[in-house]
Amino acid sequence: MDSVKLQAYGKINLSLDVLRQREDGYHDVRMIMQTVKLHDNVDMQKTRESGIKLTTNLAFLPVNENNLMYRAAKMLIDEFDIKYGVSMQLKKVIPVSAGMAGGSTDAATVLYGMNKLFNLGLSIDELKKRGVKLGADIPFCLMRGTALSEGIGDVLTPLSKLPACPIVLAKPAISVSTKFVYQNLHVNDLPASAHPDVDSVIDALERHDVHDVAVNMGNILETVTCTNYPEIETIKAKMKELGAVNALMSGSGPTVFGIFDDPDKAKMCYESLRFGKFKNLAKQVYLTEPWR
Repeated sequence: MDSVKLQAYGKINLSLDVLRQREDGYHDVRMIMQTVKLHDNVDMQKTRESGIKLTTNLAFLPVNENNLMYRAAKMLIDEFDIKYGVSMQLKKVIPVSAGMAGGSTDAATVLYGMNKLFNLGLSIDELKKRGVKLGADIPFCLMRGTALSEGIGDVLTPLSKLPACPIVLAKPAISVSTKFVYQNLHVNDLPASAHPDVDSVIDALERHDVHDVAVNMGNILETVTCTNYPEIETIKAKMKELGAVNALMSGSGPTVFGIFDDPDKAKMCYESLRFGKFKNLAKQVYLTEPWR
């Protein structure tokens, strides 16, 4: 095998709770991760010349050690003393710095692709153990589907799948620093009501009840982001006004997603935010569904 063409799928958080800050600076979390069909495309080719070459369709993305894809490839080249090189082309579609694990899913896809290209014989679990050294979301991006994520995000338990449903994604024209969000999340000072009911979402997933999944969603990080970036709350409110059962910020933001139980309402919401009277609320808007 000299080349592979792969899809790197994005994720949303159906629920996100932060339990405590650890002594090592990380936070213990309890969240529900969900893969969506919106994806980047990653093409990889084995090359006779050693080294890593990375190109992207977005000029502002780094193509060296500052890119997780590059570091993922280098990790396996170094570990297995691979004499060949690899050329990688990324077509970026998932919004950048958006709370959708875009960089992590690209890196996870590279780990998977390197394993295939060079016949390394690693299992998904073995790839996860390597991936977590690069980023806490990478193990889930290798696993995909619906999962409860605990610890720093690396302890994963598969959950019942989110039933098929339309999902509208909208990223406003702002960037939100994950570091800023967590530094300003004073979790010990928050009331109990600020913590989402993760167990109710798990129960709704087990009952295959999309409506109850949506109704019980919550993200504790909104206590920081919605205060500092009111446009996030504005998009949430507009999605619900346009028919979403509920809308929530994904990860540390700023992407907002709305879950719908009516495809026509989802399409209307997408068109209103993408092309219509509310097109100035978000810079990037997508209509997708759960990856299955």
